Amino acid sequence: MATSHWTAASAQTTSLRRRGAVLERAILDAALEQLSTVGWNGLTMEGVAAGAQTGKAAVYRRWPSKEDLVADALQAGLPSFDEAPDLGSVRADLLELCRQAREAMFSRPGFALRSVIHECDTAQVERFHGVIIEGVVEPTVELLREVVNRGIERGEVRPDAVNGYVFDAIPAMMMYRSKVCASEWSERDIEEMIDQFMLPLLRPAGA
Repeated sequence: MATSHWTAASAQTTSLRRRGAVLERAILDAALEQLSTVGWNGLTMEGVAAGAQTGKAAVYRRWPSKEDLVADALQAGLPSFDEAPDLGSVRADLLELCRQAREAMFSRPGFALRSVIHECDTAQVERFHGVIIEGVVEPTVELLREVVNRGIERGEVRPDAVNGYVFDAIPAMMMYRSKVCASEWSERDIEEMIDQFMLPLLRPAGA
């Protein structure tokens, strides 16, 4: 009992020293850490509070539910894809884009996002739909669109390759192989996907 009282008092003292954005950042980081280690099902508000070295009340005061906390943690933690690579060829650009996607997938926020996608039921995933679409899917598609359009201008890519099926191909393949085949996407895996799958899909007829 004395140890429990000391732990609670210590957490309260620590939280008093950290306020506002600093404390919120610590809580969001703790949520990402829990998601990437114990997953969605194992994450608890108590565990997040302990990881952030604060009291449970400080967490609930800002996020009334686990879903609200996780949505903000993912939004804050997901890497930004701001600029498409421009290395002189569609092959080089796609390779670099896939390397960036691999780094994102196997980062702590990437593991956290996958735990949400894989473990949540349909209703719960709907709560994170905006985060997934706006934070991951749309930015990735925009970069692929830029790479493909640049390839069309250079004559490397057929003009009708600008469509949703083509843009879905790389993200879908990487997610499928990671989930079903436990692939960690080595350099060779990425090169084979680009050379054996994407480039034949993109090349102009007769090229």
